[in-house]
Amino acid sequence: MATTPQGRLLGPDPGALSPAQQEQLRNFKIQTRIANEKYLRTHKEVGLLLSGFFREMFLKRPDNVLEFAADYFTDPRLPNKIHMQLIKDKKAV
Repeated sequence: MATTPQGRLLGPDPGALSPAQQEQLRNFKIQTRIANEKYLRTHKEVGLLLSGFFREMFLKRPDNVLEFAADYFTDPRLPNKIHMQLIKDKKAV
């Protein structure tokens, strides 16, 4: 039960999850995490896009991060950069 700052009981929280709902939510989070991990492992380009973006952002430290992100992800050379990195990574294996 929820309490007031003075310690008085407020009664059951109608927004609280039941134990069964908590377990269902926990299982959903685990399955979502597993699915996301599988997706990222099969799509190496996602990791390359994100790591490249973060690397450039931390090197350049732009004042306007939103504008920088828009410019970075709309750069017409980006697909080729990612493709070349994927090839390079395959050769390294």
